Amino acid sequence: MTLRRKLAVRYAAIVGVCLLLLAGLAYHEFVVEPRVRKQMGIPKPSGSTWGEYAEIFFHALIPATLGVGWWLMRKTLAPIDDLARGVERVHAGNLREPLPRSGAGDEVDRLTASFNDMAQRLDQAFQQVRQFTLHASHELKTPLTVMRAELGAATRDAESLPPAEMRERLHSLLDEVQRLARIVDGLTLLTKADAGLLRLERQPVRLDQFVRECFDDAVILAEAHAVNVRLGVCEELIVLGDRDRLRQVLLNLTDNAVKYNRRGGTVTMALRRAGGMAELEITNTGAGIPPELQARIFDRFVRGDEARQRTVEGCGLGLTICQWIVQGHGGTIQISSTPGQVTTARVRLPLANSRDLPVR
Repeated sequence: MTLRRKLAVRYAAIVGVCLLLLAGLAYHEFVVEPRVRKQMGIPKPSGSTWGEYAEIFFHALIPATLGVGWWLMRKTLAPIDDLARGVERVHAGNLREPLPRSGAGDEVDRLTASFNDMAQRLDQAFQQVRQFTLHASHELKTPLTVMRAELGAATRDAESLPPAEMRERLHSLLDEVQRLARIVDGLTLLTKADAGLLRLERQPVRLDQFVRECFDDAVILAEAHAVNVRLGVCEELIVLGDRDRLRQVLLNLTDNAVKYNRRGGTVTMALRRAGGMAELEITNTGAGIPPELQARIFDRFVRGDEARQRTVEGCGLGLTICQWIVQGHGGTIQISSTPGQVTTARVRLPLANSRDLPVR
């Protein structure tokens, strides 16, 4: 039984009780009292009949008022019934169609507005799931297609291929397997993170040491790309965090700055204090990020044209993982880009308090 019907039934029961009491009162006034007066020989007071009728009339207003109240109650609860019927018609295909609001500003109107907001968020979540499935299938399909072609060719030409070419094909297959492994590892990490199954350590970390180590690695990595790597200001700063995860962020951002740069370009790294935060900046002079991608740069499997054309290795999960790690440390990560000029990745992490540091 619906709430509206329950209230209606209970209200009707109250009206019925009032009617029974009114009927009892009328029976007593017009039947019992005249009979008693007649038996006892008591004359009927003059003018009392009209007074009794007036009394009965005013008593009759009680159930009439309750009846009007019952009608008003059903009218007031009607929007709840309409809202329930509207919610029953909602499914995954019509989440973009909002439920009509009464505009009265009451609780039901606010509930309808809240439901429309929730439906909009669900629609966005479904869209993200669809995009994620599409991108994931594309990223997984490409190496599988390459592996199938390589294995087919190797099977056909196994006897005629020289050992050197066979080794080359096996190395190609190994590269694709490693690419699949990186995608699966990234998806596993993000899935565990979404489920709250990953815990970040909290220990003092010398962030400037990580930056210098990543600078040395970037110099070696940049040689093959003819990219110049520079280390600007690097202040001694300590944060509380997970050493391995923070190192993962620095390596990923540095690797991207080198891979997505142009030959002869420059990568600049800097670490400085910004209020109570440690601010890390990594800039590169590559082609930059198209404006239409900048708002979705941290989404899963979002990659630029160069990456899509397989000229740059990657699986499109690195920045998503970086964002999770940085936010898990209470920090922020931003990437700004001016296409054709410079791209800057800026990470801010809370500095460790003196009470959090070990006593020397």
